[in-house]
Amino acid sequence: MSAVITESRQSYGLDDDHREILEQVDKFSKANFWELQERMDNDEWWPDDALPKLGQTGFLGATVPPELGGAGLDFAASGLVLQGVARWNPSLSLGILAHENLCLNNILHNANDEIKQRYLPGMCDGSIVGCLSLTEPGAGSDALGGMATTAKLDGDHYVLNGTKLYITNGPVADVSLVYAKTSPELGAKGITAFVVDTKTEGFNVAQKLVKMGMRGTQTAEIVFDNCRVPVENVVGEVDQGVKVVMSGLDLERIGLSYMILGMAERCLELAVDYAKDRKQFGKAIGEFQLVQGMLAEMYTEVEVLRSFCYDVGNEVSEIEHGSARSRVHKRSAALVLQAGLMIMRVADNAVQVHGGAGYIWEMEINRLYRAGKLLQIGAGTNEVRKIIIARELLGN
Repeated sequence: MSAVITESRQSYGLDDDHREILEQVDKFSKANFWELQERMDNDEWWPDDALPKLGQTGFLGATVPPELGGAGLDFAASGLVLQGVARWNPSLSLGILAHENLCLNNILHNANDEIKQRYLPGMCDGSIVGCLSLTEPGAGSDALGGMATTAKLDGDHYVLNGTKLYITNGPVADVSLVYAKTSPELGAKGITAFVVDTKTEGFNVAQKLVKMGMRGTQTAEIVFDNCRVPVENVVGEVDQGVKVVMSGLDLERIGLSYMILGMAERCLELAVDYAKDRKQFGKAIGEFQLVQGMLAEMYTEVEVLRSFCYDVGNEVSEIEHGSARSRVHKRSAALVLQAGLMIMRVADNAVQVHGGAGYIWEMEINRLYRAGKLLQIGAGTNEVRKIIIARELLGN
């Protein structure tokens, strides 16, 4: 392991327990997931045994209490899992984020005990894969106000109709946390969250979407066609789905930032190694000051993000889940804004250091570059992140 990655384990922001978690996840991911990258990217393939392997090691369900199958750790620990996996397989890390942060954690903090007992143990051991069904063809950044999917009460079931788009893990998920309007006349205040088994009649994966990057992460369009969901599958309260959504958005942004940090660390490591090995004009290109300047800029960007990331992650771990949004709403938006901007600058410099080799599809740095753009779009675009920060600053 190079000094670039090892250095993060020595960060002032990690205590001994957290350092050990990151080190173990890093070693496990390199040994089990690094070599899967190329096939996942070329064939848009998802390894079905990946989450069970993580579950067996205890790396899934980090924040879930042991009595429900989890590790009973804090939020920062779950972020370190994303960071460690993302160093060696960003597509897999994104799948974990959707499974654990967007689906599992929202069930954990909002569902009743029966739903938790039914789903969380399997989600912690990796035998149940989760996804979040929120975004729609006409509702992206305005996911709540523009939502068109409906859920109409019919006896002891709700009947769901509508379409969800860009659903991470959609083609491989066993369960989905779905948002639909139960009282359309109330707009965003009439949304309800449901847990839906993907084998339910009327839950249809209409198409698997072909992406520029993160190609191993499976992404789908999902169509609900008279999909009948039992009333006991409501998460939280009827017409109170906005509370469920908002309770997890800040945590998603922070988790995504940990993932970006892992990717940026790997970009820097690849660039440093290449600068040492590649010879031009009779010497290693790392001896040229222009290349040294790019490496120095990359290192500085990674260090700044690491400090910011660990600081916000530790802050969330020290407060109750319910108060996380009011305490870190602005900071989580600022963190993921900085992370998304940083990864593209770092990946661009890393490709430049690689020269022509960096432009070749099969190169790892090429995969990282292509994957990076999503991180300025997902979990709220850069523009939405700026709006959140500005409104908080202005007291709106």
